Amino acid sequence: MDIKVGDVAEMKKPHPCGCNQFEILRVGMDFKIRCTRCSREVMLPRKKVEKSIRSVTRDGVRLTNEELESR
Repeated sequence: MDIKVGDVAEMKKPHPCGCNQFEILRVGMDFKIRCTRCSREVMLPRKKVEKSIRSVTRDGVRLTNEELESR
C-alpha cells in the first residue's frame, strides 16, 4: 500500500473523540498518526493501520483503498 508522510487517512473506526481522520506522521514498520480533531498522536503496527484505512487524501485528491494498492 502506497502511503506517504503528510497524507490524511480516513479510518473505518473513529478515535474516541469522534473523528475518523488521521494525518500520517511516520511510515515504516510502525505508523505514527495524529488525530485531526484532538491532535493526539498514536503509534500502531503497519498491518493494523493498513487494514483499517478506508481512504486516503493526498494533495486534495481522495484515493480509495483499491487505488492505493494498485500504485
